[in-house]
Amino acid sequence: MVEFTPPQNSKIKAGKHYPAPVDATRTKTLKIYRWSPDDAENPRVDSYTIDLDKCGPMMLDALIHIKNDIDSTLTFRRSCREGICGSCAMNIDGTNTLACLKPISEIKGDAKVYPLPHMDVVKDLVPDFTHAYAQYASIEPWLKSETPPPPDQERLQTPEERARLDGLYECILCFCCTTSCPSYWWNSDRYLGPAVLLQASRWLQDSRDEASGERLDNLEDPFRLYRCHTIMNCTNTCPKGLNPAKAIAETKQMMVKRQS
Repeated sequence: MVEFTPPQNSKIKAGKHYPAPVDATRTKTLKIYRWSPDDAENPRVDSYTIDLDKCGPMMLDALIHIKNDIDSTLTFRRSCREGICGSCAMNIDGTNTLACLKPISEIKGDAKVYPLPHMDVVKDLVPDFTHAYAQYASIEPWLKSETPPPPDQERLQTPEERARLDGLYECILCFCCTTSCPSYWWNSDRYLGPAVLLQASRWLQDSRDEASGERLDNLEDPFRLYRCHTIMNCTNTCPKGLNPAKAIAETKQMMVKRQS
């Protein structure tokens, strides 16, 4: 897997250092990317040495402890703390992951915390998902059917039809996979990226959806789908253990079968 290496140049400078409490016996240093649009300063990396006995075991616990007790200006997204919402996606120790699922104990040495790579930054660890959400909306991620639903009941599926959605519906749109993909780094203006294509596959595989032809037409483009070169970063980094590369390959196969 190609890991993200923060740029080593003069624009990212060493920032403030916040030492651990004098009575701390178990400590960990977090080196966190900081940038704010509200001032004219270049990005910097602030260091926080925390007392591990004063926070929970996950990286998100450490970030919340820093914000609550050390530096209230630190900005990051978080919500469920259960690996369900995807809000706390960031680059930790060179790998895109969810802070709420990343144990502090897994990190050797100082923990380096950056926003998801190759996206504009709103502030500190908060990436701008405006473009990614627009790409998601472009695949029309909802059930499309001309057949009216059965009266007084839901649209039924067999267990086999339902099983085809396993590994697809669980995506939480954290975009860890998309921002780890070199093809997306190079072509994000036109390539939809692994997360959106996984979601597209979810509707293509749904037996209740009747717009497969329309959906495939929407993906028939040299860039939207076919910029995937099966690098596999997406699958290696997915915090939910999903396989976007497999879903993309299956969509390509649907394209071939449709044209034959």
